[in-house]
Amino acid sequence: MSGFYSKEVHEVLKELKTEQTGLSSQEVERRLKEFGFNELEAKKGETLFQMFINEFKDFMIMILLIAAAISAFVGEITDAIIIVAIVVLNALLGVFQENRANKALKALKKLTRPNAKVIRDGRVQVVSTRELVPGDIVVLEAGDFVPADGRLIETANLKVNESSLTGESMPVEKQVAPLDSYEVSIGDRINMVFTGTTVVYGRGKMVVVNTGMRTEMGSIASMMEDEKMTTPLQERLAELGKTLGIAALAVCAFIFFVGYLRGTPILEMFMTAISLAVAAIPEGLPAIVTITLAIGVQRMVKRNAIIRKLPAVETLGSANVICTDKTGTLTLNQMTVKSIYTDGEVKRLEDIKKDERAKKLIGMSALCSDARLDEDEKGIGDPTEVALVIALKNLGREKNEIEAIYLRVDELPFDSDRKLMTTVHEVENGYAVITKGALESVMPRCISIEDKENVRDICDDDVINIEKANEEMAHNGMRVLALAYKILPDMNYDRNKLESDLTFLGLIGMIDPPRPEVKDAIKECDFAGITTVMITGDHRLTAEAIARDLGILHEGEEVVTGKELEDMSDEELEKRVKKIRVYARVSPEHKVKIVKAWQKNNAVVGMTGDGVNDAPALSQADIGAAMGITGTEVAKEAADMVLTDDNFATIVAAVEEGRTIYSNIRKAIRYLLSCNIGEILTVFLANIFGLGQPLLPIHLLWINLVTDSLPALGLGMEPPSPDVMKSSPRTRDESIFAGGLGLQLLLEGAFMGILAISAFMLGKRYSLETAETMTFMTLVFSQLIHSLNSRSNRESIFKLGLTTNRFLILALILGVSLQLLLDMPPLNAIFKISTLEPIQWVYVICLSLVILVMGEIEKMIFRIVS
Repeated sequence: MSGFYSKEVHEVLKELKTEQTGLSSQEVERRLKEFGFNELEAKKGETLFQMFINEFKDFMIMILLIAAAISAFVGEITDAIIIVAIVVLNALLGVFQENRANKALKALKKLTRPNAKVIRDGRVQVVSTRELVPGDIVVLEAGDFVPADGRLIETANLKVNESSLTGESMPVEKQVAPLDSYEVSIGDRINMVFTGTTVVYGRGKMVVVNTGMRTEMGSIASMMEDEKMTTPLQERLAELGKTLGIAALAVCAFIFFVGYLRGTPILEMFMTAISLAVAAIPEGLPAIVTITLAIGVQRMVKRNAIIRKLPAVETLGSANVICTDKTGTLTLNQMTVKSIYTDGEVKRLEDIKKDERAKKLIGMSALCSDARLDEDEKGIGDPTEVALVIALKNLGREKNEIEAIYLRVDELPFDSDRKLMTTVHEVENGYAVITKGALESVMPRCISIEDKENVRDICDDDVINIEKANEEMAHNGMRVLALAYKILPDMNYDRNKLESDLTFLGLIGMIDPPRPEVKDAIKECDFAGITTVMITGDHRLTAEAIARDLGILHEGEEVVTGKELEDMSDEELEKRVKKIRVYARVSPEHKVKIVKAWQKNNAVVGMTGDGVNDAPALSQADIGAAMGITGTEVAKEAADMVLTDDNFATIVAAVEEGRTIYSNIRKAIRYLLSCNIGEILTVFLANIFGLGQPLLPIHLLWINLVTDSLPALGLGMEPPSPDVMKSSPRTRDESIFAGGLGLQLLLEGAFMGILAISAFMLGKRYSLETAETMTFMTLVFSQLIHSLNSRSNRESIFKLGLTTNRFLILALILGVSLQLLLDMPPLNAIFKISTLEPIQWVYVICLSLVILVMGEIEKMIFRIVS
């Protein structure tokens, strides 16, 4: 099947065995089995076995295995077996962590798959693009991604940006007619559309000719690299891990030489140094950070926010400005026509059931729309246009009835520059041109007015009365549409002059109620140090009334219109932007200017958007949030985050989760690094002061296995703290160790080291083996208990409760149980643990609990000083 661009539409449909009404569901299932899913083949990831083998490629692990082999060679068979066993267990745990992180990231990619509007079983349906098959009829509108390669069968001013495929930046105007030549380059196939390109203007229909790897994009897919999803924080922590690793190696080398000089057998000292290095280097930190990010992203999904780009999670915690659209985000996006203005007076809709003038106004406005009601009478299309169709139904008429009488023959789709939409319809005496849009866009194009069915020249008094009615509706929080028309004798017209010399017909006022949860969300932003800015295409008075009601606009703050914004220089806006809370009558192009002005003031800016023209602002913003319900596929692709419920409160919830994720990562870092410092310090102090070896190599490896992984993961699952949205956002370049975290983990690590040495000194009064056992037990239990301290900087563990983070508690129970198992035969012999007497257990328990007391004192001091 090829050369579709040179064939007539009916030939293409016949060859693909399909019709304009689409395929049946049964045929789609059959073709899915034949052609497969419409997706590019992903590169195969590593198998579990490959991941397991990679765990042994770490330089320190390789040295440790060599050391174990040497131990076996000199007769220390048991030690060698135990070391290998612990290394294998560590590798399995590493595979578990990496596999879980990879699965979470794959799940994240699946959440962001786009949808397409397809005609099947004779009706329009929304399906995942991966379910498209050759022969499907796809509806294309401005803002859509082309989901497969297709031959166009219908167009209305359709323009497609094909730069992703051809490199040509200018949109290509499309047609339906076949091309004469059989040898036409991709860029010249103007009756075809291709996967991954975007519709920027107009609408159309296509029949799918190729899917998946058979598309033009699929043919070059093998040259495309998979995008690696990492955050700046992950990259910084990877560098930190390398730095800490080098420092740990240096300390371990020093300990080795000190021990050797003090007469410790060289093999024993070598094994201790290598084991300490393996235990002290935070090699699990990147995996734990990834899993923490992934868990947070899954929590966001439950709160209706889908993260498309992982760095956004980190950025969310720094957001201090949210620029939000009004319609559908702050409001319910349930437009209802409330009032109209015709013949010099404002009338309520419920009072005009038998008013023929009202029916004409509403009827013409419904004709000049793409909205419709489905068989369940649910609105499909733009909410503003749906409101017009419903209003018409409430007046006793159906849109499809009048559409059948007054056929649409041409149109100029709405765009944000003109702020107008125009359609042309067949009527008895010629062709009716209907234009609807913002009053300030419609009025300059009107030369006459229809006054009680008489058309006359428009005068100044008319304009004053119209503007007065417009302001009255706007003061009441209504969005106002103006409608005008003209009659042409035939279709021999200049399309560039369609929207001129019009006759003014009337105004339509509609209201969109605020979302009930938005006021509280805005208050929460105020507490959290986040500025809320409202951006709308509504009239200034409408915008101001709604912003005051929602608590966005306060005394001394400004409202600016798009015209005023255009007249402002970038420098002036940069100075004034902090006082402006509402932007009215703005176009999507203005959003970029607003974002840049805030960013020049060192703000971290979130921006919402739904249209194709919002994409540049969504890309420019630090966090672009696209609408999941009303948003175009282009907007979603440009965004970092998609709001599945189009709700402002969801952005605030996402910011809360972003702050929580960052806070949890800091908790995991605090726990891991303080524990590692405690281990290093224990062995370091014992060797410096000639106290002997407090921990055997297998003890150090066991500590790494039991305390480093699951408790740190548990801290990554810590729920949001009650005060997470009561503090100012952190700065963009704030260090992960800010707020005294670096000093805190050094002190806590030192304290754990001192507790372990104290246990060693107490144990030495009995025997060296008892001392090693007490040190081993104290270090493991104190580290496990310290994970409870790490849950919060200020809240007592007794206030937080043990049931609020069950995974962490289960990790602690498992860790303690495994540690106690080592005290039983035959494990005690294998790990060289002596059976402790009751008094020795009292020492171990008391010393281990001291870290909890220290943590509570630390938090009490923090609450007093902060």
